[in-house]
Amino acid sequence: MHLAYPAVLAALLFAIGVYGVLARRNTVLVLMSVELMLNAVNLNLVAFDVWLRDALHGGQALTLFTITLAAAEIGLGLAIVLLVFRTRRTADIDRITALGDPAEDDDTSAEAVA
Repeated sequence: MHLAYPAVLAALLFAIGVYGVLARRNTVLVLMSVELMLNAVNLNLVAFDVWLRDALHGGQALTLFTITLAAAEIGLGLAIVLLVFRTRRTADIDRITALGDPAEDDDTSAEAVA
């Protein structure tokens, strides 16, 4: 198996993920783009593990760790997104400027002016 095919595919997946993180404003789409980047890393880990014929299969072990980390990340990320959506009524990244209470933010800005 040529190493170039999975490496090019992983590079394309990673580039699409980076574009999604930088260009999208919806938090759910940003989380999906981060998952896409992690899957590109997983593809590289497995491809290099097969190419190097590692006896311990270190690439596959790291892939399992990355999948576990991605599952935890998406769980916490979605919980944060849902909590922010409940308080702010939006999931738009540009409209969320601070993670404090919106009512407290207005009071703080009024005190800063005075």
